[in-house]
Amino acid sequence: MPRRDGQWAVDRPAVIAGLVDAMHRAIEYRRLFVLLPFSMIFGLISYAALPSEPHPYLLVMGTAACVAVLGLALARRALPVFRSATQLLAFWLGFCLLPLHGLVLGTPMLLYPAYGIYEAQVDEILSSNPGVTRVIASKLVPVEDAKPVPIRRARIVVAADLRLMPGDRLRAPLRLAPVPGPILPGAHDSQFHSYFAGVGAFGATTGRVEIIAADETLSLDRLVQGLRDHIGDRVDATLNGQTAAIGKAMVVGDQADIANGTREIMAASGLAHIYSISGLHLSIVAGGIFWLLRLALASVPALVAWPVKQIAALVGIVAAFLYLLLAGGLDNVPAFRSTLMLVLIFGAVLAGRQALTMRNVAIAAIVIILIDPASVFRPSFQLSFAAVVGLIGIYEMPRPHPPARSGRLARIGGVILATAWTSLIAGLATLLFSAYHFQQTAPLGVLGNVLALPFVSLVIMPFGVLSVLAMPLGLEAPCLQAMGWGIDRMVDIAELVAGWSLGWTGNPLLAQWTLIAGLVALAWFAFLDGRWRLLGPVLALPVVLSLGLEQRPDILIADSTQAIAMRDGDGMALVAGRLGSFAVDVWSDHFQTAIAAQHPLARCDSLGCVVAEERFSVAIVRNASAFAEDCGRHDLLIARIYPPQYCFAAGAVIGPRQLADGGVHWLTWDEGAGQFDIRPAISSLARPWRLARRP
Repeated sequence: MPRRDGQWAVDRPAVIAGLVDAMHRAIEYRRLFVLLPFSMIFGLISYAALPSEPHPYLLVMGTAACVAVLGLALARRALPVFRSATQLLAFWLGFCLLPLHGLVLGTPMLLYPAYGIYEAQVDEILSSNPGVTRVIASKLVPVEDAKPVPIRRARIVVAADLRLMPGDRLRAPLRLAPVPGPILPGAHDSQFHSYFAGVGAFGATTGRVEIIAADETLSLDRLVQGLRDHIGDRVDATLNGQTAAIGKAMVVGDQADIANGTREIMAASGLAHIYSISGLHLSIVAGGIFWLLRLALASVPALVAWPVKQIAALVGIVAAFLYLLLAGGLDNVPAFRSTLMLVLIFGAVLAGRQALTMRNVAIAAIVIILIDPASVFRPSFQLSFAAVVGLIGIYEMPRPHPPARSGRLARIGGVILATAWTSLIAGLATLLFSAYHFQQTAPLGVLGNVLALPFVSLVIMPFGVLSVLAMPLGLEAPCLQAMGWGIDRMVDIAELVAGWSLGWTGNPLLAQWTLIAGLVALAWFAFLDGRWRLLGPVLALPVVLSLGLEQRPDILIADSTQAIAMRDGDGMALVAGRLGSFAVDVWSDHFQTAIAAQHPLARCDSLGCVVAEERFSVAIVRNASAFAEDCGRHDLLIARIYPPQYCFAAGAVIGPRQLADGGVHWLTWDEGAGQFDIRPAISSLARPWRLARRP
């Protein structure tokens, strides 16, 4: 780029030519394959964004059209058309996956609460703690005068000191409730994910629970659950408090006992990923066993002719699958995804191929999407997928060979630098997704990982593995104590880094379309090679920062409680409802600000409340007598009782029907239009996971 008048001039034709050449090179190197999971994801997003369910004929005709185009391209040997048709077919496959998945595993959703005595079969143990067990139960049969429920499965909190196992049949008085919708527009949608998991209701026991039939058959589920319970009990017997809670999370995947305060500290320090079994843990366990076994076999002269590397890879695969079983099996999607990636890496070792490639990442993503397409909409998939794509992409880029290091300090410095570099790449790759889902950034996350990961990789995980191996001999206590010491030091580091981060963490509110922008940038990064792959993320960043930040709401209205919160300066305060309710707590966490108990501008009496500020006025009606006075006199009327029809003609009204159909409402004042911009959490009831009921 030559200088022109003291400024750097950009040779635009050369830049465009370089970009076109990079694209042609990527196509010739068959990197279009890595775009297949992205095409499938865009198909999934397109289906989920529809206002109503597509007709089955549309799915069949669309599939036939895609196959026809692909076949025609093959017949005429039109390679460009074939490449485009392959991506189109991947998109359409993604579009069809969710309805097919729902057809097989979906469930009718419970519309109204149900109470009574039921018998049910335990399918899965979500968490097991003294006095409280969370389970997924199926085959719910009403007893006596209980109302039948049409659901396939329910998530139930069993408040009883029982040791439940998969296959057991229990009888208990239950309180079953409809699955709640999103607590805010764009937030986690429990109805969506529960439907595709076959869960049609949430519930809890309200009295005595008895096991009426214990499943005595030998099954893998019962063996694994029994082993998980035994390991959890041994951890609890040796360690205490949050040390034991984090230990159980890292060994058997049970996070139920981790307190909210600990979660917040770990998140603020960038270490929340450590107590969730994923690629880090599986890589340490399976990779460590692979390395140690290979070293041990290679040190035996009699085995010099053996395929030592391949034997160690096979044992590494077995170790990864065993750890996956302890972590919850296929139900632990992050652990399963990481196990699949490790299997592909070890498989490449067995085949003598390069292990860390973007093609392997694409294969792992495709398998996960086919098995559990709804997981694409979970933060865990998005974060891990983005992190792996980022790490592999940087690994693939050309880089100078580092000078050979001699001396212990140089090698230690190299390890620290590699840890910092890995944390920085993963943090940057996941920044947009974590900011969207958790409204929080960890500015010192790289430092937290550099300080904590040595304890994780050298103390916590190795001694965790040794403790499990020592449990049959009853010798696990010293190993667990060493593991607990490492956990305590990790938490100390988290507290230190979180303290340093005070005032640095932001609370960005991003629009939903920014996830699409991040996905496009990630696809660009995965497809191209060399430094051109950085162009997509670099261009996406200013677009998101300039256009993707959302205005904070002026009013929030809960659908299932009385809570109504309004803007009060930089914070929010309640006009109706009470502190401590579920909706208010979630809102406070989401916006990272305390919500005051009473809005200072609220004027209330027995009929309702009125809040009048400089920009607008709002009336909250509690008694029908207030409609005659308040309808048409305010910019917004909110009522939990049905307003008369003339109120709707007089101005903006949110009543029981709107709350039942749309769920939680988010409102911002549009100064230019002189009215509220109203965003319901639920945009359409014409989907199978929605509760299409009328109040």
